[in-house]
Amino acid sequence: MERDLSFNRRHLLAGMAGLAVHGPAIATETLGKLMSEDSILELRQYTLRAGQRDTLISIFERNLIESQNALGAHVLGSFRDLDDPDRFVWIRGFADMQARQMALEAFYGGPVWHEHAKEANATMIDSDNVLLLRPAAPGLGFSRRSAPEDGAGAIIGATIHYLGSVDAAQFVAFFQNTIAAKLTAAGVQPIACLVTEESVNNFPRLPIREQRAFVWFARWRSPAQHAAFLSRFSAISGWRDAAPEAILPALMQKPERLRLAPTQRSALR
Repeated sequence: MERDLSFNRRHLLAGMAGLAVHGPAIATETLGKLMSEDSILELRQYTLRAGQRDTLISIFERNLIESQNALGAHVLGSFRDLDDPDRFVWIRGFADMQARQMALEAFYGGPVWHEHAKEANATMIDSDNVLLLRPAAPGLGFSRRSAPEDGAGAIIGATIHYLGSVDAAQFVAFFQNTIAAKLTAAGVQPIACLVTEESVNNFPRLPIREQRAFVWFARWRSPAQHAAFLSRFSAISGWRDAAPEAILPALMQKPERLRLAPTQRSALR
């Protein structure tokens, strides 16, 4: 039976019919439920021209959140990269791949993007650094618990392990059985664990990276708390010893770590 919140053509037409410049707002509790329902996610990292990040964030938060939410492209989080003043990072979710195609066709072919595309694109050098992802296992996607009401001063950390040809299921099993325990001991609880969605990109107008990845997200109360965690975690010895030989190639490369400060309207914070 079709889920009530799954995105289909009827929802698309209803959303487009009621869409004004800013679009109808989606209540926080509803967006939290949609986080739990979304099975396809994009981690988008934009490289911007000098001094343009706040300009893009202003355009984004005034015009491009509700307008996407209304069409089934849920803006789950938007962030300043604390290690790069010219990097804007955001996360977008969809019910499934069909919903992604329909929502992106509607949004990028619609009036809101048409009105604001030129000024938004003028801030960017590159917008193609995108990973297409899905929850690594049932229950490991973003959910209501990912978006607490009081996140003032907190940062979101994203750790990206590039898998190459390593089997994603084997890597996920090692993470859950070994790395997760080390994180728990260090006082960290991931809020989502995602792997590459290997379906063909069904909206090729927006490129995605071909690199296969495992990405886990967690929240820290402050950059200082995150730095303390990294210091403790990097001192742990021998955690790779129990890794199956088949996944070692993915562990030999140091992961990419993002320190992300939520913008004012980020649902994830």
